[in-house]
Amino acid sequence: MTTNEPRPGPDHPGYSPGSQRPLPQQANPTWLGHVQPEYYQRPPANGQVRFEPVSPPVLPPVRTGRRSAGVVGLVVAGGFLAFISLFQVLPFLLGSTGISGFVIGFVASLVPLATVLLTVRFIDRWEPEPKPLLLFAFFWGAIVSIAVTMLIQPYFSLVAGPASGLDYTTFAVTVQAPVVEEFAKSLGLLLLLLFARKHFDGPVDGVVFAFTIAAGFAFTENILYFGRAIAESSDPGTDLAMVFFLRGVMSPFAHAIFTGTTGLIMGFAARRWHNGLSVLAFAVGLVPAMLLHSGWNSMGRNFLGQYLLVQVPIFLLAVLVIVLLRVAERRLTRQRLKEYAAAGWFTAAEVDMLATSAGRRSALRWANSVGRGPQMKALLRAATQLAFTRQRILSGRDVPAHQLDERTQLAGISALRAAVVG
Repeated sequence: MTTNEPRPGPDHPGYSPGSQRPLPQQANPTWLGHVQPEYYQRPPANGQVRFEPVSPPVLPPVRTGRRSAGVVGLVVAGGFLAFISLFQVLPFLLGSTGISGFVIGFVASLVPLATVLLTVRFIDRWEPEPKPLLLFAFFWGAIVSIAVTMLIQPYFSLVAGPASGLDYTTFAVTVQAPVVEEFAKSLGLLLLLLFARKHFDGPVDGVVFAFTIAAGFAFTENILYFGRAIAESSDPGTDLAMVFFLRGVMSPFAHAIFTGTTGLIMGFAARRWHNGLSVLAFAVGLVPAMLLHSGWNSMGRNFLGQYLLVQVPIFLLAVLVIVLLRVAERRLTRQRLKEYAAAGWFTAAEVDMLATSAGRRSALRWANSVGRGPQMKALLRAATQLAFTRQRILSGRDVPAHQLDERTQLAGISALRAAVVG
């Protein structure tokens, strides 16, 4: 607004107490944050003195508690399934590798595992997922999905093998493994989407959870391959180095990319908050994952040529998609915080600080210099969560419960700001 324009009054569609500017007109900053016009609504106005802390309102905890119980139940059930599955998976690994092969394979598998998990941390840095859910995802991939694969494979082979017309080895590598393994891994994604929907509401979340599940699955599978290179070879050192190079250096992200396509598609469906659509997205998302997995397993004599001409471009495309998702995530945060600024909760400078990478780095440097780094980190996390809570409200699903979350978060941000300023 220029200085020559009249100030908006109470009748202006963007007017709110505590703000002298209309709300931003751009309600849909990117495809990641698209909102139907009928769902768009203004945030609550800050009716108190601008930027002063407000007392937290008394809120009924019923709906929020129920959602939290769903997350807790999912994590507990996942832990129980992992414990039970361990009695099937561990004997199989030890029987296939021997104790020495298992130990060496376990240690060697930590290298590609760390590579993928560090990537997950980078992707998830803007709006981190709860650690219990990431642990659920990892143990689902590393233990439960392995057990599910072991249970389903014999029946799948019995039913689909003869109908395929392929010899057993070709069928097992190019059909059975991609279909059964991707189904077993992605089943964990479906459970996360159905029972932890508050924390799985977009494509970035889908990629983060999918990569974590895939990292766990590849970790256990690598123990098997590395351990067998020790246990079954006359020259274990050379064979281990060769297998490690193929799986740990050339393809640590193979499973992550396969399952990541399912997570991406399910993440887009999560924006609609519909269980039927979530199940449909699960089924649709399995198709590209299985095709990519089958294509990888089908590489034969011309492995290097196919790797360079097919797999490397797929990997680069995955990197590009992740970069675009992160950019969209930052733009979404900035747009939603602008709307709170127009309602009197932030200044324009604070939005730049909270919703841009450069602003966050500068804010953290200043906060650390005055001994308030933890408070600033908490403020940055809270502001990002607030932006995504608003996006959930604007999606038009479960609005009253998320509005309760919004009010609590606004009160908490006011207190955090006071703690940072001192």
